[in-house]
Amino acid sequence: MDARLSAADAAFYRLENTATPMYVGSLAILGPPPGGLSYQALLHTVEQRLPQIPRYRQKVREVTMGLARPVWIDDRDFDITYHIRRSALPSPGSDEQLHDLVARLGSRPLDRSRPLWEMYLVEGLSEGRVAIYTKTHQSLVNGMSALEIGHVIADRTEEPPDFGEDIWIPGREPGNAALLLGAIADWIAGPRQQLGALGSAVAGAVTNAGELVEAGRRMADIARTFARGIAPSSPLNTTVSRNRRFAVAAGDLADYRSLRTRYDCDVNDVVLAVIAGALRNWLLSRGEPVTPTATIRAMAPMSVYADPDSDGSAGPGQAISAVAPFLVDLPVGEGNAVIRLSQIAHATESHSTAASLVDARTIVTLSGFAPPTLHAMGIRVATSFSARQFNLLVTNVPGAQAQMYVAGSELLETYAVPPLLNNQVLAIGVTSYNGRLYYGINADRDAMSDVDLLASLLVESLDELLEAAR
Repeated sequence: MDARLSAADAAFYRLENTATPMYVGSLAILGPPPGGLSYQALLHTVEQRLPQIPRYRQKVREVTMGLARPVWIDDRDFDITYHIRRSALPSPGSDEQLHDLVARLGSRPLDRSRPLWEMYLVEGLSEGRVAIYTKTHQSLVNGMSALEIGHVIADRTEEPPDFGEDIWIPGREPGNAALLLGAIADWIAGPRQQLGALGSAVAGAVTNAGELVEAGRRMADIARTFARGIAPSSPLNTTVSRNRRFAVAAGDLADYRSLRTRYDCDVNDVVLAVIAGALRNWLLSRGEPVTPTATIRAMAPMSVYADPDSDGSAGPGQAISAVAPFLVDLPVGEGNAVIRLSQIAHATESHSTAASLVDARTIVTLSGFAPPTLHAMGIRVATSFSARQFNLLVTNVPGAQAQMYVAGSELLETYAVPPLLNNQVLAIGVTSYNGRLYYGINADRDAMSDVDLLASLLVESLDELLEAAR
């Protein structure tokens, strides 16, 4: 049976334009296994995992005259070699050349006549490394019943598990008349289904007062977020072009944890303080006026613990937590790094979900590699708010603190490539993995040609905090 896109998924599908394609991007750097990671090995690995992510073999079909939301239908002409492609850098390729390739690939919209994802195996990197760059449309990943592909192709052991043979028989593609009849049937059934859902919600609230209290707290957080108003004026907010720049930065997670202990805050607070310091120095490098009270407002969605009593019956991804919206004003006008951290820690402490933040050690218990899906969930939260309410998006998610593998190759580094939102020329995705913290920086090529400077300033901002802590 064909499934209609949810209201949120349909919004993501229709929200994008040629300048702001709504995809979730990720870049993985892999070490050279014996014999190297071949294209055929990657094809085989992905084919084995596709039953866990059935949306990746489905495409979107519009209903006649837009009378109802589109539907997911099986792609009867599904060709995995179209979606998984090979690319190569002039050997030995540098990381900068790889970042330029990611920026070019990220500028291209996905083909709407096919399942909405692409994966590139990039060969030719120095030291025998290879890279996998993935683009998945935002409407494809909801974090509960639909995971991001990077989540399911990573393993905790060098020897990939045997998933058995996959026998997939695509469903029949419906005609326009069938889609129209389905839309009419949904209209008729809609009120009854809504009443049933309301009854279930009331029953659940009555039987679990704790969940009701928690839901109230979450709603209060959302109400406060909506009430924040328009974000401060910033050079980060201008017309977004079709072209991108991509840069990265990395650091030891132990440094962030030592600062957490030294200043009695959260690792997330330290990350935001590092970003605030880097943005301050970036503004100063451009000659921008930075007053002592100047701020840049970030949408920094928070990952929170799943229900510890959940039995996982809601389907794949149930172990992954919810993601709550959070707007934080980064004090870029403050010249003292420790005071910046203190101000951010105070702001996050007042957020009711702060007590249930996912810790990097918790993710190690989850199956697969959660960061790509968690980044996607954070982006979904951010795009449910007006882009005028914040200056930039910062997604910060924890990953496994142990070695992971893809098709037998060691996963060395992992970077998120978050999309740019309307009139926002910068987005930052932060991932902790195996003792390191990785910043993926996506920027508009015209407005932020100096994005490489921001990457180096992130490293300097961390050093400034570490020096102050000594």
